[in-house]
Amino acid sequence: MPLNPQAEALLKQFEAQGLPPFEDMSVPQARDVCLAFRDLQGDPQEVAEVRDVLTPGPAGQLPVRVYIPHGEGPFPLVVYYHGGGWVIGNVEVTDKPCRALANEARCVVASVEYRLSPESKFPAAPEDCYAATKWLAEHAADFRADPDRLVVSGDSAGGNLAAVIPLMARDRGGPRIALQVLIYPVTAAGVDESFPSIRDNAEGYLLTTADMRWFWGHYLSSPADASEPYAAPLKAKDLSGLPPALVLCAEYDPLRDEGLAYAERLKEAGVPVTVRLFDGLIHGFFWMGGVLDAASEARALIAEQLQAQVSPAR
Repeated sequence: MPLNPQAEALLKQFEAQGLPPFEDMSVPQARDVCLAFRDLQGDPQEVAEVRDVLTPGPAGQLPVRVYIPHGEGPFPLVVYYHGGGWVIGNVEVTDKPCRALANEARCVVASVEYRLSPESKFPAAPEDCYAATKWLAEHAADFRADPDRLVVSGDSAGGNLAAVIPLMARDRGGPRIALQVLIYPVTAAGVDESFPSIRDNAEGYLLTTADMRWFWGHYLSSPADASEPYAAPLKAKDLSGLPPALVLCAEYDPLRDEGLAYAERLKEAGVPVTVRLFDGLIHGFFWMGGVLDAASEARALIAEQLQAQVSPAR
């Protein structure tokens, strides 16, 4: 499909601004640039309540922002891990998307502020996210949420974490996860050029293949870590016993094919999977609801899957 007209206009805007690629930035510069994504998200939606809480983590307390929709509940609990290559991003950047998701999917959304690289390299991020998810499941009732309808979700590197946490939960005996929502996830071990999308979409579509090398270089302590399933879930030998998955990918994204490959691996392991390829779209569209209609389409699809896959409380 041709490039989506809204995405094309956005890419021209970025080009006019003359921002250097992430690979040419320092980590602080990249984090500052990431905050600018908030300008592409439209107005924040009102929810019934927003709470900033602290959960225990392996290296100290972890900030979590919880969004509670209007109504009595109990609601499904969606634990959300932000993207940004494990290096950039935070709960502020995903504030507006999480508000919109809470309203449209009628769920409690808990956005986790995990430790970033290179200050805290792998496995800090997945260990933080697992610890926060476990605590949130145990305290779901405090937020009018149902622990039996626990969902994990994330975009990009957050999609990687949303794929890894079900593996950790299976391997460690819980918590039970009802659904995993993987939004253009990182799943392969490093930059795997055997995937056509890594080559075909290497430049010109916001996220570049060189950017991914930069992110991986900051995330891993050694190249050998890339083969760890908790870093690259495609490396997991056994994907059986995992929760149903919704996998969203973008056509003009270097990560497209590894996301689709992970969906196929899940299917082969007997996991129910729904896949949606967003034709004409670029990486990062879920964060850009103010300028890309596809963000709303993605939220609607997530809401539909929560209704279909996550049984209501009995």
